[in-house]
Amino acid sequence: MNRVYNYSPGPSMLPLSVLERAQKELTSFGDTGMSVMEMSHRSKTYLAIYDQAEQGLRNLMHIPDTYAVLFLQGGATEQFSAVPLNLLQSGKADYIDSGNFAHLAAAEAARYLSVTTVATSREATYTYIPDWKGKLSADADYLHITTNNTIYGTRFTELPEGPAPLVADMSSNILSEVYDVNKFGVIYAGAQKNIGPSGLAVIIVRKDLFGRASKACPKLMNWTSQAENQSMINTPNTYGIYMAGLCFEWLQGLGGVAAVEKINIEKAQMLYDFLDESKLFSSPAQNAYRSRMNITFVTGSDELDDAFVKEAAKAGLVNLKGHRNVGGMRASIYNAMPVEGVQALVSFMKDFEAKH
Repeated sequence: MNRVYNYSPGPSMLPLSVLERAQKELTSFGDTGMSVMEMSHRSKTYLAIYDQAEQGLRNLMHIPDTYAVLFLQGGATEQFSAVPLNLLQSGKADYIDSGNFAHLAAAEAARYLSVTTVATSREATYTYIPDWKGKLSADADYLHITTNNTIYGTRFTELPEGPAPLVADMSSNILSEVYDVNKFGVIYAGAQKNIGPSGLAVIIVRKDLFGRASKACPKLMNWTSQAENQSMINTPNTYGIYMAGLCFEWLQGLGGVAAVEKINIEKAQMLYDFLDESKLFSSPAQNAYRSRMNITFVTGSDELDDAFVKEAAKAGLVNLKGHRNVGGMRASIYNAMPVEGVQALVSFMKDFEAKH
């Protein structure tokens, strides 16, 4: 069958060329006679795969040697606990509550230290990024943000600056726009949106933050220990890291993050331009904070929303149903979504509006 345009928020679509290469190498990687899934993570062949993946990410994000790169299991959600357990000093942390995952991260951290929610847009259904200026603590161990709001479709357009190290969950917009890594103490991200398949998390840690882990921190979550063991205290997600490496190569072939950011701006603007002119569809997210990765929209009628999702799926435009917390629709247009996919969606929306 023909491939569809998959707007899933995650696991999301992967570049077709990456899937085809993985398919070609599935039963035998190079001349090894075995799949990457079958080889020892300690073998020279696999260690070369690992090193290439790490260097690929370093090249794309211009990660300096003062930062360690980890490839760990458990996804971003496990890092909700790992962050406080690895950065615990005064026992205090600031969190900006800008969406569902930001809220969950703060709730999990509160199990280990005292959390101050310095700003929140929860009461406004997370339709904007709350103002944190002048509210940051002077003695916090770190400040945590979620750079892109996957469910409600907003993003930080300005990074907060304060006395504490900035920790960012970048799961849904890592590698989609240029960031200066030096502004962060820690960056972490689940893989299943812009990096590769699910089951893997990337953590980028400034090395001067090592050695702060709580005694209660499990060794598999201890960034210092994992860095000393090349993320291999236990058997890592070998195939997930291999796939991530292929995606990094693909992105580099496009011209890197700066090049794909221009494409992402074009894709998002195309869809927002239609939404702003539409008499049927509208976007709940406030204009100044609109996400480029996750674009939410509604018709104002639950029945029409449901009809839209079903008719779109029949047309090969799948996984457009909004999150269960908010309803409506959501088009996740990560790096792997081609411009043609957004054009197809806008065309379908125009036709649907004309009918209804």
